Amino acid sequence: MTKKKPKTLKENKGISETGITNTASIVSFKNKRKNILDTDTIINGILIKNISSLSRAITLIESKNPNHSEQARLIIKTCLPHANKSIRIGITGVPGVGKSTFIEALGKHLTSQGKRVAVLAVDPSSAISKGSILGDKTRMETLVKDKNAYVRPSASGDTLGGVARKTRESIILCEAAGFNVIIIETVGVGQSETAVHSMVDFFLLLKLAGAGDELQGLKRGIIEMADAIAINKSDGDNLKRAKLAQVEFNRALHLYPEKTSGWQPKVTTCSALQNEGIDTIWKLILEYKQITTNNNFFDKKRYQQNKFWLIQTIESELKSNFFNSDKVKKELEKQLVLVEQNKTTPFAAADYLLSL
Repeated sequence: MTKKKPKTLKENKGISETGITNTASIVSFKNKRKNILDTDTIINGILIKNISSLSRAITLIESKNPNHSEQARLIIKTCLPHANKSIRIGITGVPGVGKSTFIEALGKHLTSQGKRVAVLAVDPSSAISKGSILGDKTRMETLVKDKNAYVRPSASGDTLGGVARKTRESIILCEAAGFNVIIIETVGVGQSETAVHSMVDFFLLLKLAGAGDELQGLKRGIIEMADAIAINKSDGDNLKRAKLAQVEFNRALHLYPEKTSGWQPKVTTCSALQNEGIDTIWKLILEYKQITTNNNFFDKKRYQQNKFWLIQTIESELKSNFFNSDKVKKELEKQLVLVEQNKTTPFAAADYLLSL
């Protein structure tokens, strides 16, 4: 009889809290959490490829605590000269397409070649509770054990476009820590997932066959931005449908105007579960890098991304400074009440708050 594979997550029944707590331990734990590590210690740790230092730095830059902002900026500024030595790959697709399984297969393929792979996985945040499961490490349980891999899940929060608030900064830190392949797994929301395109070199779209997805190839948006489309789960009974989907997407891509990169997007099939077609996709990525490096598009795209990053950072800082203003906080509450009572309009309230 075949033994069942034990589940990664397990809940023991009948275990309840004892009600006994050590007050001194709680105080000690809270004090340790309050301590901010020396900036130089974190930076030096990153540059010698210390994973704990890298994780602490990413936690600092993701923090919304104003006390962490200056330290985070200094860390990024110091690490920047050591960055930009990787290839950045964005991977997106609808939920259930197998992104995590695919990334694990690709990651293992790359680490077997001696490459150091960092995976920045973005998990959707609840619009109600604001929480995220952050379960990507559970789904990539083989890759997280690889000494040449680093998997960092982050919550998308209120950031649109399938990425987290500080994904760009996290990329810089991972590159400074010596990771030469950065993979960004996006939330996977479909046509609106565009922000990731502005921070990666190669944009891979995963698709499913036999799910009505072939018609999406005729639509603009995310398909138009893809540098390659991979029909995942191309195995077993689904293999024939996958081949048909490949033909349909190939036809659709030829309807689009030629890319300024000089690269013609490719469509391929793969099975992350069976580890088939992964090597082909990596060869496509290398081919893309060679072509775009030779015609200088690779560097031009990075330059354009830095300009986009500048504008987005300004917008983010303005928004943060506005809502953290004590005067705005006080008046905002009053204006919300007036809007609720129909004594003012949202537009008038906004004009008044902005005038402050």
